[in-house]
Amino acid sequence: MIIVMKPDATKKDIDHVLERIESVGLKGVLLQGTSRNVIAVIGDERVVPADFWDVLPGVEKSVPILAPYKLASKEGKDFKTVIHLGNGKKIGGEQIAVIAGPCAIESKEQIVEIAKRVRDAGATALRGGAFKPRSNPYTFQGLQEEGLVHLARAREASGLPIVTEVLTPEHVKLVSKYSDILQVGTRNMQNFLLLRAVGEAGKPVILKRGMSATIEEFLLAAEYILAQNNPNVILCERGIRTFETHTRFTLSLSVVPQLKEMTHLPIIVDPSHGTGKRSLVNPMCKGAVAVGADGLLVETHPDPERSFVDGPQTINLEAFDCLMQELKPVAEAVGRRM
Repeated sequence: MIIVMKPDATKKDIDHVLERIESVGLKGVLLQGTSRNVIAVIGDERVVPADFWDVLPGVEKSVPILAPYKLASKEGKDFKTVIHLGNGKKIGGEQIAVIAGPCAIESKEQIVEIAKRVRDAGATALRGGAFKPRSNPYTFQGLQEEGLVHLARAREASGLPIVTEVLTPEHVKLVSKYSDILQVGTRNMQNFLLLRAVGEAGKPVILKRGMSATIEEFLLAAEYILAQNNPNVILCERGIRTFETHTRFTLSLSVVPQLKEMTHLPIIVDPSHGTGKRSLVNPMCKGAVAVGADGLLVETHPDPERSFVDGPQTINLEAFDCLMQELKPVAEAVGRRM
């Protein structure tokens, strides 16, 4: 159930509705829009009559939500969510957001150099892994808190918001101390304790689709974060496992317009992990923008062949500069801008 408040509804009206929701054993989550507010009602709504909410002061109407992902659903919410990152940066608006950086933080010098270069090329935010979940336990696992310190220094040097992955609920507090945006990786998409923990942290969250997850499972994972009163969820399509072997994963760009029909949340695409081939990053970035993606997640490094992690899918900084320039006419063609 979504309760749509009138445009002139006061804070007192909203607080009263939230109190009434709690009084009948349900949970209310306020979703703030540009012109009006809506309140999502979570729980077994059969405990109250269908018209119970419509008589409350400030309420315009109540709308039943059929989808199981009540907060992520586009039903009842007539505006798109825009995530504000600070420094005027945002994800979900007219401008295409580009989050760029190395797969792993290797040193302070490396991440600071990359931060300045991607900023100058027009990036929205800087990415870099401090904790690296690897299939092989004997490979590089990241610099951990030292890497977070380096990432924070790169933010100071470049002015860019920073993004890094968090692996466990126990790490959320530590990573939140440094990072502006928390990332939940594909292996953790259904780690429900972690989803709740990042939701409670209150920071924007990039949620990557699980490599074998359906779209409904993806949105239900987002629901765990949203249900903690954290509306700042960014969905990320990063490829799924299929029978095909010519790429690392199969990057399903059709997911982007499909999700646009189902949810108000912004959607970004990761062509680096989605293909595993640096030669495919540029064309798949253009394709993602063309089908409506709100942003891109791109791995770049000064010397990809010497990268500690995922060198084959990483483009160099010169290629990133060219990519940013080549994306401009694509964005303009679909009514967006870089």
